[in-house]
Amino acid sequence: MPESDWLAKRFEEHRSRLRGVAYRMLGSLGEADDAVQEAWLRLSRSDASGLRNLAGWLTTVVGRVCLDMLRSRQARREESLGGQDSEPLGIHADGTSPEQELLLVDSVGIALLVVLETLAPEERLAFVLHDLFAVPFDDIAPIVGRSPVATRQLASRARRRVRGAGRARRADLARQREVVEAFLAAARRGDFEALLAVLDPEVVHRVDVAALPPGASAVVRGAQSVARRALAGAQRAPSAPLALALVNGGVGVVMAPGGRLSGAVTFGLRDGRIVEIDVITDPARLRQLHLAVIEG
Repeated sequence: MPESDWLAKRFEEHRSRLRGVAYRMLGSLGEADDAVQEAWLRLSRSDASGLRNLAGWLTTVVGRVCLDMLRSRQARREESLGGQDSEPLGIHADGTSPEQELLLVDSVGIALLVVLETLAPEERLAFVLHDLFAVPFDDIAPIVGRSPVATRQLASRARRRVRGAGRARRADLARQREVVEAFLAAARRGDFEALLAVLDPEVVHRVDVAALPPGASAVVRGAQSVARRALAGAQRAPSAPLALALVNGGVGVVMAPGGRLSGAVTFGLRDGRIVEIDVITDPARLRQLHLAVIEG
């Protein structure tokens, strides 16, 4: 077998894992495939005969490429004066489809992708490589240009952000989750009475003006009015990509088509019922949210 064919075969053995690393790093299927392709180009131009650990070498290359892409993305975001950096879900130049991306988003978890977007590039790389792919800190350190000890600290900070450590008691979160899940399930079923059962009679529902249909009110009060709004929202977007997440320390919902945050819902609870619902879609407000993944 020609050496080039042998090398291509070896690379294909690692493609799926490299794609998984790149997707969790970048949150974009198209960009992940670009990073993997760049790794192949670098491998094909190198002398691979001396590589004892091809998997490790390729993971390092993909990590460096993704880190450069994340830093570039961050710079563009800052230069745009805070404009939201989003990628519409659609057919990519490499032919991958929305269905393929949605499958990958589901396998990773919408909430995790959203929270990873809030990390600094170096934190994201350290967390993804170490916590999700078991890459040793000694191997990650050269990629981020830090010592192994400093790299461990990067991953630790990222881990606290991802998991929301110490922001709420576990038992309290479990009760909040139960109520929010009951609200979402009732809305999806179109069950008006079940919605009333989890809503406080004086509940207040607020929505960013930009997210409202023409003529709709930004604030709705009272359980019956809020229940009707929830049913209408579920009918307008029956398959909207929603995921539970910790939002400002409480159980909330994030909306993330293609894994990119487009909205969030926070809930205020009292005595086991929902007293406040806030739907947030304004990019400036979204960037101020503290997001974390709900464990368990």
